[in-house]
Amino acid sequence: MEIQHISSLQNQKIKNLVLLQQKSAERRKQNCFVVEGQRELQHCLSAGFCIESVFFLPQLVNIDFSQLPTEYCYSVSQNVYEKIAYRGSTEGIIAIVRSKNMSLHDIKLSENPLVMVAESVEKPGNIGAILRSADAAHADAVILCDGLTDIYNPNIIRSSIGAVFTVPVVSCSSAECIEFLKQRNIRILTAQLQDSKPYYDCDMTQPTAIVMGTESTGLTNQWRESADAHILIPMLGKLDSLNVSVSAAIFLFEAVRQRQR
Repeated sequence: MEIQHISSLQNQKIKNLVLLQQKSAERRKQNCFVVEGQRELQHCLSAGFCIESVFFLPQLVNIDFSQLPTEYCYSVSQNVYEKIAYRGSTEGIIAIVRSKNMSLHDIKLSENPLVMVAESVEKPGNIGAILRSADAAHADAVILCDGLTDIYNPNIIRSSIGAVFTVPVVSCSSAECIEFLKQRNIRILTAQLQDSKPYYDCDMTQPTAIVMGTESTGLTNQWRESADAHILIPMLGKLDSLNVSVSAAIFLFEAVRQRQR
């Protein structure tokens, strides 16, 4: 494999990589996104994603590039890498990857599925943390409804530490998701304060979807009205809400606890 060297910030490949990092519209247009870090790239490869090209800083990386499934590998200079590295602590490797546009019908459910649903959750860091919890709880999928950010936002990839590749993730409308769950007899448990009971008093041993809304406005009425049960986390302090990703982790591991009894 011939590895080309790039030392100019004006190189078109570098400009395109930065564009993919910064613009969701460009990610959709090119059907590609950017992955940074050796661990994240390994998860990406293990999940069967197609690597378009790889950029690396030689003094930081010790990889057999002949084993990577791409012909396009570029070594870059220090100044170029500082331009394209999205995070401060990095491992010297960045890749452009072909997107997988999964739909609800691509999800392979287990016999007793556990699904996490997030409606209009905006902050990439929260989505990334939810994905990490979903991976740890071995959830069947994470469904992002009426999303305000795209799945391949660099901050989601970074904050999920690669869980965006280890857990099936689908974006769709709330109406589509509700229909999907109802058709498969998956109970819908909505996290809300009104007309709810403590989460540990709700049966999660059967096929279950846990639905979270935004911290500021909660869930929309279509979810509240479609729910089979409403659940909450009892708050013993003076505040009345937790971070959405923290709440998601509590609910997911309650389901794990109940299913292991």
